[in-house]
This record gives sequence, structure tokens and C-alpha cells, in this order.
Amino acid sequence: MAPKVLGTLTIGQAPRPDVVPSIDAYVPPNVTRVHRGVLDGLSRAEIDARYRPAPGEAVLITRLQDGGAVELSSRKMREGVQDALDRLDGEGCDVILLLCTGTFTGLECRRAWLIEPDWIIPPLAAALLQQRQLGVIVPLASQMHSESGKWRALARAPIFAAASPYAASPEEVLGAGRELQRRGAAALLLDCIGFTERHRSALAATGLPVILSNAVVAKAVGELLGP
Repeated sequence: MAPKVLGTLTIGQAPRPDVVPSIDAYVPPNVTRVHRGVLDGLSRAEIDARYRPAPGEAVLITRLQDGGAVELSSRKMREGVQDALDRLDGEGCDVILLLCTGTFTGLECRRAWLIEPDWIIPPLAAALLQQRQLGVIVPLASQMHSESGKWRALARAPIFAAASPYAASPEEVLGAGRELQRRGAAALLLDCIGFTERHRSALAATGLPVILSNAVVAKAVGELLGP
């Protein structure tokens, strides 16, 4: 039997050294990995020309190969994501994991099994929290509104704080967590694939459970791909 092939697609540039360790921790080592990014090969000027957000529209943030972060139009990125999925699908991937917790409508693959984090994380959080209050840390303050609709499965509307996984210090991430704790959060969720175990460790001082998005989806893909 040929080895299974996992494709990962970031809305930034691949590979993602911040995210790959979580994938490697939970996906069987015999699974072939193919890492791609929507922004692969593009300069900052080209990224700005194609994906710069207009005033007031929903924004996503991601990481580039140089370690810097860039803000992108969610609306414009949707087409770029689908084009990149088509290419990965054509390369023979069995499963494709989208490395973004943002919400995109109508993505599809002809052959591959597409895994979108926003289909996994909100219902999982709803099942875990039940009637308890969830505190969500997002990278950008504007996402408290633009991404709020995906949490409809929760029995109680989440409360939000903002801290960038790419720019905030561990102390700033902890500060966002403590703010949510003061407001009644019973658990915290890091709502960006760019948040890592380093950020979860920073939040340990709150004493609250911390749900790490990239670990959740990596575990789910690991289950799908088997031992």
C-alpha cells in the first residue's frame, strides 16, 4: 500500500515552523507531508497588491517565511485558498489540512479529504464547555466581531481578548488570558493556527484549561490518518 499523503495549506508561506511540530506530534510518521502556502513565492508588494484588506472588511493574519506577519483580506483570500487546494488535490493528497481558523464558504476538493478547523473547533468547544463561559483569544481586535459568527454552537456567547501570536510577548498573551479570567472565563481558546505550545505555556499561570487550535486539528487529522 502506498503511503498516505497529507497536504497542509497555510494562507501565508510554507513551511510553517511554528505549526509543523504539532502536526509531527500527532500525525503518524509514515504519512508523507506536502506543505504549501497561498503566498508562496510572492513578495510583500505582490501580497499587498493581491490581498490588501479594504477599510472595514474582515481581516486575517498569517506568517511569512521571514518570520514577519501580514494582514490579509478574508474575502480576497478565499479564491487564493481554493486555487491552492485545487493544486494540492491534483498532486494526489489524500487529506488536506487548512492551516487557518478563519471561516471560508464553499471550499471543496474533488478527491482529497478537506479538513477545515472552523468545522472542528467551535463544536468541540461547545461540547467541552457546555454551560460554562469560554474566553477566546484572537490575533486582531477586529476579529472579535468578524469571526464571532462561527461560535453559534456555544450555549453561551464567548468573550474575547486580542493578542497576536506573531508579535505579542508571553506576558501580553498572559495578560489577555487574565483579562478573560477576570470576566468569568472558565476555559481559554487560542483562536489562530499561529498560537503554539509556547503560548499555551504562557497561559498556564491562569490555572484555566487552554484549548490550542493547532493541536486540536493535528490530533483530529492524526485520528483520520490512522496509526
